[in-house]
Amino acid sequence: VQLQASGGGLVQAGGSLKLDCVASGIIFNLNSMSWYRQTPGKQRELVATSTDGGDTVYADSVKGRFTLSRDNAKRTLSLQMSHLQPEDTGVYYCKSDLYGLGHPTSTYWGQGTLVTVSS
Repeated sequence: VQLQASGGGLVQAGGSLKLDCVASGIIFNLNSMSWYRQTPGKQRELVATSTDGGDTVYADSVKGRFTLSRDNAKRTLSLQMSHLQPEDTGVYYCKSDLYGLGHPTSTYWGQGTLVTVSS
């Protein structure tokens, strides 16, 4: 299984970036797919999730600024980030969860991509 994340970089506050996560080795359309981020000294936090049922959930801190999308045919999860702020800085990780009976039965993490927002 591989979750290959890309698209991170350095951007000024107010700018935009798009992250992509390409999955292999999983049945993509059966998995809930998420982006998490982690900053030094803080726990990894959920940014947004796209469920296998078609729902999308965002963290309150990114609502209205970030847009999550998935292309099941291309096995790709994308995160369009706009109006970026310095507090959005962190390493962004892609995650897949396969659920069975309401519980994750198989979870994988990508390697992470660094997003740095300068003020």
